[in-house]
Amino acid sequence: MTSHPRLFSPYDEPMWSSIAAREMRLQRCAGCSAFRYPPGPACPRCLGVEASWEPIAGSGRVLSWTTFHRQYLSAYPPPHSVVAVKLDEGPIMIGSVKPEHVAALAVDRAVRMVYVAHPDGYLLPAFEPA
Repeated sequence: MTSHPRLFSPYDEPMWSSIAAREMRLQRCAGCSAFRYPPGPACPRCLGVEASWEPIAGSGRVLSWTTFHRQYLSAYPPPHSVVAVKLDEGPIMIGSVKPEHVAALAVDRAVRMVYVAHPDGYLLPAFEPA
């Protein structure tokens, strides 16, 4: 299993390495302590540029979800569901949810992060009911 997919920005590598270790970390601003996702060069809240990579709990609450009944990417055959989760640390993250968990989703439902293997050989964060 590779440690991460193709990097999309110069700020991604620590995040993907933490996902590969099944211990997701996000940037945390040194100025205002806000967690940020996606990773970036500056804090969107205070514009501070100093940050550390801190572990997150991996828990949050459902904001919304949708199920795709048409295949758009070969790695995601239909039906494929994705969920928007407000992490306990603050950021909103999108992740997959297995078909057997879709019926249990509800707005404000507690969920927890799990890690699923992508067909290309790396791990992705996903969510399931807590």
